[in-house]
This record gives sequence, C-alpha cells and structure tokens, in this order.
Amino acid sequence: MLLLALIGLAAIFVAANHDKTPVNVSRTVLMQFAWYVIGTIMIIVIMQFDSEQLWKVAPIAYWIGLFLMYAILVFYSRAYYVNTGAKSWFAIGSITFQPSEIMKPAYIVMMARVITTHNNQYSRHTVESDWRLIGKLFLWLLPVLVSLKFQNDFGTGLVFVAIFAGLVLVSGVTWRILAPAITIAAVVGGSALAMVTSSVGRTILEKIGFQAYQFDRVDNWLHPAQDTSNSGYQLWQSIKAVGSGGITGTGFNNSKVYVPVRESDMIFTVIGENFGFIGGVLLILLYLLLIYLMIRVTFDTKNEFYAYIATGVIMMILFHVFENVGMNIGLLPLTGIPLPFISAGGSSLIGNLLGIGMVMSMRYHHHSYMFSNQNREFH
Repeated sequence: MLLLALIGLAAIFVAANHDKTPVNVSRTVLMQFAWYVIGTIMIIVIMQFDSEQLWKVAPIAYWIGLFLMYAILVFYSRAYYVNTGAKSWFAIGSITFQPSEIMKPAYIVMMARVITTHNNQYSRHTVESDWRLIGKLFLWLLPVLVSLKFQNDFGTGLVFVAIFAGLVLVSGVTWRILAPAITIAAVVGGSALAMVTSSVGRTILEKIGFQAYQFDRVDNWLHPAQDTSNSGYQLWQSIKAVGSGGITGTGFNNSKVYVPVRESDMIFTVIGENFGFIGGVLLILLYLLLIYLMIRVTFDTKNEFYAYIATGVIMMILFHVFENVGMNIGLLPLTGIPLPFISAGGSSLIGNLLGIGMVMSMRYHHHSYMFSNQNREFH
C-alpha cells in the first residue's frame, strides 16, 4: 500500500505538471496526501472491529450508504452534472464526495453477512436453496443499481455487478446454476455488443435508457482513429501516450502527449509514458501481490464471514484495475473508473482503503487470538 501511495503521488505530480489548464501542482499533490492520511486513520479505526462487530455494523453501514445514494439525486453538484452528465457528486465548496465509493465496502460487508446467514440456515447446497441465496443477494443489489441508473453512472454499476458475481461464485452455489448463468451472461453480452453496433439495436437500447455519450464511447473504443478531435480525443491521446513510452518510458516527469483528465481516470497513461511497458507491468504485478496477500489472509483466518468480505474487496480492486488499465490502452470502452490508490480523488481512495482496512482487521484479530491462546497454553 505504501508503494502504491508513493506511485500515486508521483503520477499525480506529473499529471498536474502537464495539465493545460492552470493547476496548483503542490495543492493537488498535498490534497491527495491528506486523503491518504485520512484513509490511514480510517484503516486503524476499522482494524479495531473484529468479525462480531463488523457483523453488527453491516446493516447500519448498508442503509446509511443507500440513503446517501438516493440523497445525491436531490443534492448533487450541478457543476459536475453539467461537465459529466452524472448526478454522482456532493460538493461542499471545493471538496467533493461520491457516496457510491463509500457504499462499495458497506455493500460488501452486508453481502458477506447475508451469505453467511444463508449458509448457516441450509446445511447443504441444493438448487432450490442456491436460487434463494441468489435472489436474496440480488434484492440487496437492486436498490443500489436503481440509484446508479438515475445517477447516470454506468461504470460504477458495473463494479457492483462484479462484486455480486464474485460473491455468488465463492458462496458455494452449485455449478448446475452457475454454468447456465455464465452461458446466458456471455450470450447477453455478445447480443448487447451486436445491438450497440447496429442502428436497429441502438434504437431499442435508446428506448430502455441508453444515452448518446455511451454509444460514442463504444464507437471510439471500436474505432479509436475515426474521431480523434471530438469525443474520441481522450482515448486517442491516451493510446498515443502509452505507446510513446515504449519499453522503458520517456523518464519521470517527461511527458510529451497531452491527455485530458489525466490525474484521475487516465492516470495509467502517466505510468505508460514515463516508465514504459516495464513500469506498467511492475504496477500490475504490485496489484497482483496485494491481491495474493489478501487471499493468504483469508486462508489463514479460516472464517467464512471474513472470506466473503475479502472476496468482495478483491473483486472491487481487481475490476477497477482491469477496467482502468483496459480503457487506458484501448482494450475496453471508457467508463470513468479510477485506478485504485493511484488516481486522484478522495472518495475512491477512502472507499478502497476501507476495504483494505477490513482485510487487515482479519489479520490483526487473528494474530491477537493466536497470541492469547499461546499465552493461555504457556500459563
């Protein structure tokens, strides 16, 4: 986490230094550093919560998060809505806050409680009991997705769906359900892609709520060179920046290609341009190491409730990395998803650090439990 924080601060410094709009570089970096400090304090606090306390706080956190998710529909930042078309941000002066980022860890711990409770009620998995579990999980997910639909935040909705899918996968649901479900998801995904690339399909999608900017993102993804001056400008510049880095990069703070909104969603272009293919691979390996360590904590603690929390946190971080890096290099459409612990922004950073704090809580209380047992055996 310390390495990711240092990389993030360095990348934000470079991005702010090469922004065409007037930016106070020192203030931008210091603001991100301040969010790291706040997030670290939150990690220390949440580490004091053992599994029993996390179990009790889960529904409280979920309902508070859901309240904020719907409150934003009334009290959203008008300035951000004009710029992005999304009603996803509270704004108090110069400080902005995105409730969906805090909802992610709250949703994870609540879903872990739902799965654990269900599995304790049913001694063995059957098709009927597993469908009941999926139904319960979907009912908890549905109000979140409805809120995100009204916020026009499709990218964040995908994150919650990824968390939901990961938790269903490890919850013990039988493959007699999972295999057809995966097949149906693949067919639906392929059909959606076919629809979005045809005029008839787009007409149908428009009637169910798809916006013109979403179609533009798909067009730019499939044909990045066809519109490099308007809606496709950001993606084209991103591809150019990453490509210009070559194998070893152009060197720290030596950026020649301008990329809009580089400090947040497009921060990976700084890594790709300044440190090249090697820097990008090392960053991805660092994420994989973080995920590996979280998996090890899960196996060491051998606690079902903790295992589902860790799964949710891993899926949240993994999907963010996969989507952000993918869209920066043109493999996936632009969705406005930040790179965990690297992109500028307090809401995303705090949400991810809360997830890390819950996983660190597992290790902390497991060590405390083992230490107390060893003391009792010694005496």
